[in-house]
Amino acid sequence: MKVIALIPAYNEEATIAEVLQKTKPFVDGMIVVNDGSWDRTSQIAQGQGAVVVSHVVNRGLGAAIGTGFAAAKCLGADVVVTLDADGQHDPHEIQKFVAAIEAGADVVIGSRLLEDTSPCQGEVGRGRMPLHRKVANTIGNLVTFLLFGAWVTDSQSGFRAFTRFALSKIEIKTNRMEVSSELIAEARRHELNLVEVPIKAIYTDYSLSKGQNFFVGIKTVLKLVVRRLMS
Repeated sequence: MKVIALIPAYNEEATIAEVLQKTKPFVDGMIVVNDGSWDRTSQIAQGQGAVVVSHVVNRGLGAAIGTGFAAAKCLGADVVVTLDADGQHDPHEIQKFVAAIEAGADVVIGSRLLEDTSPCQGEVGRGRMPLHRKVANTIGNLVTFLLFGAWVTDSQSGFRAFTRFALSKIEIKTNRMEVSSELIAEARRHELNLVEVPIKAIYTDYSLSKGQNFFVGIKTVLKLVVRRLMS
């Protein structure tokens, strides 16, 4: 089973090397989609052995994931695992995603809000997510459910895995943050087997500076409503 890590990145020169170094032992290849960065993200990623695909301008998370999916297909990936470039995810947990797929899942979402009851599990994601992130995530969950009829506990998680079969079915039509809900909607539309696995939430001042603010969140909801009306 060929496992490829897909990491969208926009001006992540501060963290991308460490993320790739930690990811490399658990995958067979790494793709970094350099989404119009003006810093050294691309050069650093290449130096770590990643395949780098670049957008000339910043197109957004959805466009970066779409580009990455296409590149992963070209590389013959059996499984594609998406991670954030800011160090928020623990690549050691990729093994959980692969195990879920081996057990029959088509799409796996890493949830920061599920308790991990496995033996010897150190940290639990639930207690570490800041309150404002929990509120935003809950709203995202509700919007995803109300618009697309699909419920998950962590709809905005960037730690996910997809089989080659899932990639053949999923169509990404959005360019920016709304892609997180769109991927779940696509899984439901094509009746893919979607499961969640518990993951740790790793937050630093740097990673907390990323993501959506209130106004971007409102724009994301409006774009999802348009996406629903057009589907």
